[in-house]
Amino acid sequence: MAAVTLRGTLKAFDAATYKATVQVTGSVPTWLQGVRVSRGIPAVEMVAGRACAILFPDPANPDEAVVVAVYT
Repeated sequence: MAAVTLRGTLKAFDAATYKATVQVTGSVPTWLQGVRVSRGIPAVEMVAGRACAILFPDPANPDEAVVVAVYT
C-alpha cells in the first residue's frame, strides 16, 4: 500500500510525549489519540484548532500515523 497524507485539525498536544490528538477532516465523530508528531515541529506551533497534515505510511494502520506539518 502507498502512504497517504490527510488533512486534519489539532485537538490537543502533549509536549512531554510529543503526541497529539487529531481529527481527520471529514471524520467528524472520530479523533485519533496518541498520534506521533514530527520533532521538526516546534512545540509552540502545536496549538489546538490549527490545521495539520497527517502522514499514514500504512493507511490500514492508524497507529503508524505522524503529524508532519501544522498550518493556518
